[in-house]
Amino acid sequence: MGFESMAFSKNEIEALVRSLGVLVIDNSQFMRKIVRNLLLNVGVKEIYEASDGIAGLEAIRTILPDIVVLDWDLPLLNGAELVRIVRSPGLFPIPDVPVIMLSSHGERGRVLEAARIGVNEYLVKPVSAQALLDRMVSILVKPRPIVRLGDYYGPEPRRQFSDPIRKPLIIAPAPEDTPIS
Repeated sequence: MGFESMAFSKNEIEALVRSLGVLVIDNSQFMRKIVRNLLLNVGVKEIYEASDGIAGLEAIRTILPDIVVLDWDLPLLNGAELVRIVRSPGLFPIPDVPVIMLSSHGERGRVLEAARIGVNEYLVKPVSAQALLDRMVSILVKPRPIVRLGDYYGPEPRRQFSDPIRKPLIIAPAPEDTPIS
């Protein structure tokens, strides 16, 4: 993503990134350190950490981060369960907090599941500072509106996802006068 193509100048984007408070939730201390260093390298000044899903929920409530970077595989409450709780308006105090799922799982089904539960962005480990910056800038500069679609609550989907597993396939019988070949 080129900064030039946006309505924001490079300096404005850099100032936005510097002003962010980012919460990193990952059970691996090593991975938290890597993500912390990536965030520092792109200009983020306020970085908070949590090592499991329960501590992550509490940190979101108390810190009120601008963005959450979260692993899928967490103890006590995994990343998907955490996002489902966060995306519960009326039950969770800040259901609109942007979430970047940073996972070692890159399978299509996992990415689609993340979109279904309301994750804003999905990145696969190992991740570059530029990829992380690009996702944060996307969230800041081109935020998708938060919507409620049935039991979905989260950023407006980029496109409708078809789900052959959860959507029943209804095949209507052919009319009686239609020849069967």
